Amino acid sequence: MAAHSEVHYNLDERYVFSDKAKKNIFIVLILGIVFFAIGVASLALGGGGGEHHALAFGDPNASVPAEGHHGVSWLTRLKADLWINNVFFLGITVIGVFFTSIQYAAHAGWSAALKRVPEAFGSFLPIMLVLMLGVFVWAGHDLYHWTHESLYDPNSPDYDEVMVGKKPFLNSTFFLATVVIFIGGWYAFWFFIRKNSLAEDTEGGTHRFWKIKTLATLFIIFLAISSSIGAWMWVMSIDSHWFSTMFGWYMFASWHVSGLATITLTVLYLKGDGYLKMVNENHLHDLGKFVFAFSIFWTYVWFAQFLLIYYANIPEETYYYIERFTSATYFPTFIMNVLLNFILPFFGLMTRDAKRKEIILKVVCFGVLIGHWIDFFLMITPGVVKEQGGFGFMELGLIMIYVAAFAFVIANALSKAPLVAKNHPMLKESLNHHI
Repeated sequence: MAAHSEVHYNLDERYVFSDKAKKNIFIVLILGIVFFAIGVASLALGGGGGEHHALAFGDPNASVPAEGHHGVSWLTRLKADLWINNVFFLGITVIGVFFTSIQYAAHAGWSAALKRVPEAFGSFLPIMLVLMLGVFVWAGHDLYHWTHESLYDPNSPDYDEVMVGKKPFLNSTFFLATVVIFIGGWYAFWFFIRKNSLAEDTEGGTHRFWKIKTLATLFIIFLAISSSIGAWMWVMSIDSHWFSTMFGWYMFASWHVSGLATITLTVLYLKGDGYLKMVNENHLHDLGKFVFAFSIFWTYVWFAQFLLIYYANIPEETYYYIERFTSATYFPTFIMNVLLNFILPFFGLMTRDAKRKEIILKVVCFGVLIGHWIDFFLMITPGVVKEQGGFGFMELGLIMIYVAAFAFVIANALSKAPLVAKNHPMLKESLNHHI
């Protein structure tokens, strides 16, 4: 069987980042910039005349006043949008490293033929580190209530005893430290995992495999701690009086499904372009099972968090959901969140055949990515801009800009190394994978 596989598959296959691919990414980038500019102009000039409740995935031309209800400006909405995309794409990026690490820690052989795809995702981490730091330095005062110094002044009418109690950890120094240490740490782990993975291509043997397994195991432990603290600091603290003991799991579940969907779509794109011929419907079936299973897991955590807060009926907890339930701006997106992140993958990928059909995987994974962007929109926007949130040309343009940047960096990383880890000790198992 090994000889048979070698005849049919090119184990020295490399991805060529073609001019056509670069052109397509450039078109997405330019369109994103154009949409973004139209959205900013429309909002800044007060065009469109839409009421604030029309903004939730309604009229894309609707706008907020220069200084609307709650004293929120269009610029604050832009800052919230930047943070949504930062956190969302950071999650997709680190899940690529997590997926790779899980395969090594579990001695999973089925994924060896496609592991270079998620492995490439970590190359976007330095850009995310710069974006996370830059946006916080520029926009942190508008994003986070706890950055206002008047909250800690006993002589100020804004004095807040709750925030005083949280100041030892809710402060800019600790926040910046979490960004640098966590994302920097993720990148360091990825760098050495990637270095050993590429060295394995030339050296062979199992020495590198065991070294990567050790790194992968340590990374998983570090990610478990850092992603939870990151979720509390980067997202949950936006609603600074609210907390959920399940929030770390909830945000990681959203990250995980988004990352799995992106890995699946990237594999499908490469196959459609003539690459990864050794990846067959059995591998796609496994990817589909992951998206299906962890969509259900996300739904479980989402509902469990809601149910605990609902029956506790404690005002400082329930207001988080009341703000989203009773708002004409956010309730429609709340419903879309459930439809795209649970109903679509649950029924779309329930059958065996569905998980093995490329078109169904593409539709479901694309829908899941939209749904989890909405999930982060609901986590972040209400706490920052109150009723002035929405989705228009500015949001669409920003998403396209981030997608173009992510696609360019990942495609470039894929082109720098062989697409097949030809000396992976479990490659033969992956090439003969059948379920």
